[in-house]
Amino acid sequence: MIHLRPLVLTALLFSLTACQEPGGSEPQSRNNFKTDIRWTSHGIPHVKADNWGSLGYGFAYATATDAVCVIARDVLMVNGELSSHFGSEEENFESDVFHRSVLTNDKVAAFNAAQSARASDFSKGYVAGYNRYIRDHADSLPSSCAGAAWVGEIDGDDLTRLAMGVGIRYGLGRFRKEITHAAPDGAADAPDVAQMITDTEWDLPEGIGSNAVAVGSDLSASGRGILLGNPHYPWHGSSRFHLIHTTIPGELDVMGTSLLNTSRVSIGFNNDVAWTHTVSTAVRFTLYELTLNPDNPMQYLYEGSYRDIEPRSVNVAIQGEGEVEQTVYDTHFGPIIENEQLPWTATKAYALRDAVLDNYLTADTYDAMNRATSTTDLESAISQQGVYWVNTIAADRHGNAFYADISGTPNIDADLLNDCRVDVDGAPDRVIILDGSRATCEWQEDQRSRVKGALPPDSMPRMTTAQYVTNSNDSYWLSNPDNPLEGYSPIIGAERTARSLRTRAGLTMMRELLAQNERLTPDDIQAMLYNHRNYGAELLLDDVLSACQDVEDVAAACDALSNWDRTMTNDSRGGHLWREFWDTAREIENLWAVPFDVDDPVNTPHGINLADTKVKDGVIASLRTATERLNTANIALDARLGDIQYAPRNGQNIPIPGGEGWAGMFSMIVTRLQADKGYTPIIHGNSYMQVISWDKDGNLDPRAMLAYSQSPEPDSPYYKDLTEIYSDGGWISLPFTEEEIAADPNLRSLSLTE
Repeated sequence: MIHLRPLVLTALLFSLTACQEPGGSEPQSRNNFKTDIRWTSHGIPHVKADNWGSLGYGFAYATATDAVCVIARDVLMVNGELSSHFGSEEENFESDVFHRSVLTNDKVAAFNAAQSARASDFSKGYVAGYNRYIRDHADSLPSSCAGAAWVGEIDGDDLTRLAMGVGIRYGLGRFRKEITHAAPDGAADAPDVAQMITDTEWDLPEGIGSNAVAVGSDLSASGRGILLGNPHYPWHGSSRFHLIHTTIPGELDVMGTSLLNTSRVSIGFNNDVAWTHTVSTAVRFTLYELTLNPDNPMQYLYEGSYRDIEPRSVNVAIQGEGEVEQTVYDTHFGPIIENEQLPWTATKAYALRDAVLDNYLTADTYDAMNRATSTTDLESAISQQGVYWVNTIAADRHGNAFYADISGTPNIDADLLNDCRVDVDGAPDRVIILDGSRATCEWQEDQRSRVKGALPPDSMPRMTTAQYVTNSNDSYWLSNPDNPLEGYSPIIGAERTARSLRTRAGLTMMRELLAQNERLTPDDIQAMLYNHRNYGAELLLDDVLSACQDVEDVAAACDALSNWDRTMTNDSRGGHLWREFWDTAREIENLWAVPFDVDDPVNTPHGINLADTKVKDGVIASLRTATERLNTANIALDARLGDIQYAPRNGQNIPIPGGEGWAGMFSMIVTRLQADKGYTPIIHGNSYMQVISWDKDGNLDPRAMLAYSQSPEPDSPYYKDLTEIYSDGGWISLPFTEEEIAADPNLRSLSLTE
């Protein structure tokens, strides 16, 4: 048995040959796979192989080294088996019904049939490599899953379900409860849905967001590109990032991160181009309002006649209870959902269509991205339509800066929206509901799109420039404020509307940098993130201090804010008070002194409208509320941030700088206030950060940080090392070349054949 978890300081070479066949949907003969994995400092794996199957083998083995327990649990989830091991609580039952009803054998078979030979080879290798890891470490798994019956070998369909599950996460995946518990009006066994489902999150799911900046040759000191990638992803679970480097000599050499449950470098760089993603504003699904047959509530009107609603039984095994049968209901649009805002009545029901469910293009898209040699190549790669729900921002060695929102989006134009959109009380504007009785309200088909009903890439926004582009989760409109992108379908996002404080923070800092420097360096771009400035406070705190002067019961809060340096560094004091204040104050009616001006969108709105007595009273009331929250939690108003915002790691509280984007932070960290503890644990925010650039001679300079470290396992040597460096304001240089890898003082190696 080979144990790789202890950190070694010298290079070790293990040559292992498997003695048994791996698990999987198809048997593999021996010696099909041969891969070398070298780990450098901080547990970063560098996987090298001569073919795609062997690369997948090493990719899986290297990822499982840090995250086998997380992957194993996700395999349970996408197969609808959580309840059988962990009981039906904590929405396990709803998750199981959802995944069993959506990720059917037919869908899996369709996905598999659509894959290229290269992608299929990689997947076969991944399955074999993961199973090899399970066999090699059966007696030495991390404590979080050691001895667990739910950790086992996987097959190709498991890997397919993992891939599809990630794709539908922000469409169908947001409606697990609503699909599980939907039931016809008057059904004898129907639950009280209005009581059961009242907490639907209509906005972006928690844990999602990002910043990105790409600088082109006109503005960079080297005359080449610079890229800041700063995704704001969860600090816990399978959506964590994992650093990895993959190489097929002469064909592929790419480094960056994958999610723990995915199998490609999704954000990263090669010798010529670097890219990152930010979650886009484009819609991933629409609802369809169904007009039901008054004589048969299991039928809906479509083009003058009635179609049947199809009931489908899903069986879920529950620990200690046996098997339970649940019925879900399908239409030609997709499953019926039900919640408090959208009830299934005797006359109406609502079905959901997802833009990504039948998109099987992600593997080939990311393989092409990984091999791109310019932003032009990258644009061609994402135009294959396998990028599901994100913007792509990139820079290259040639000096190009690039932005695009080419993602899985329904093909709906403004005319269709105007003709077909249905207003439903209680449903937010972002939820698009269309008339389900007319064929003209179906998503439009375009022969330029490889995905049925999806917007073709040619109809989606993009920009290549030698200046700069940026995105912080607002729409494409102000990717570069000097050259706004306009004229696209409103299904992608809003134009000529106010931007978030976080977007404006990034744009403001870019303008300041360009005013101060003739040319920008990678250090300048790094500083945008690590200065931890609070733009909201810079914009508005003086007005707040003016309002609270001489108000006795908020004097302590006023003093704490007046002494605050308006950053969220570990040593700053008072920023948490601003966070609690602004959480309430931002809802004050008529708040802004200067409203949004479409001709000055970076600087407006601004100022607090203190001339309005109600606004001034609201500001004081918000200070009182913030003071009360912190006093109740036993947190001092002027506490040092690093003492009250931290990541617990094996008995050590590691200070974490940053704060919420809605409070004005570009450097984003989201957490929750806990009494007597402070702001912990970290929920999401700064996760993988990269600044990729090239010098004047075209030599690559890759700098990065993984804020929560490589492994989520407390017994891993890579559980907190990078977190400590991030806390201290550090970056690491990523070893990319053979010489850099070989020179690493903590190099260790493993050769695998099977």
